[in-house]
Amino acid sequence: MALQWMILTYIVAAEAALAALVTLPSPKPLKNRLVSLVSLILQPALFIVPFAGFQLLDLYWKNEHRLSCTSEICTAAERDRYEKSIYKAQRNVILCVSACLLYWCVYRICKYHKEAQRLEELEKRYKNE
Repeated sequence: MALQWMILTYIVAAEAALAALVTLPSPKPLKNRLVSLVSLILQPALFIVPFAGFQLLDLYWKNEHRLSCTSEICTAAERDRYEKSIYKAQRNVILCVSACLLYWCVYRICKYHKEAQRLEELEKRYKNE
C-alpha cells in the first residue's frame, strides 16, 4: 500500500510543477511549445483520476470497517495507533483530492491557452482581410 501512496505523492508533485511551469510568464513561442507538450502528456496521464478514485474508495471502505478504540479497555499504545491511522487516512484523502484537482487545473489552463491562441489567430486573419 505504501508504494501506491508514494506514486500518488510523486504524481501530485509533478502536476504541481507542471501547473507552475505552465502559468509562469514566458516568451510566446516557448509558452506555445510548453503548452502543446503538456497537452500531449495530459491524455495518457488521465489514469490518475480513476487511480485516485479507487484509492478514495479503498480509504472509505477501510474507514467503515476500522476497529474503533473508544472504550476504556484500550491501552494508550492502541489509542495512539488508532489516532495515527486516522491522521494517515485524512492525509491520503487530501492527496487523492489534490491529484484530481491539480489534473483538472492543468487541463483547464492548457485548454484556455489553446483557446486564446486560436482567437488570436482568428483576429489576425480578420485584420489581414
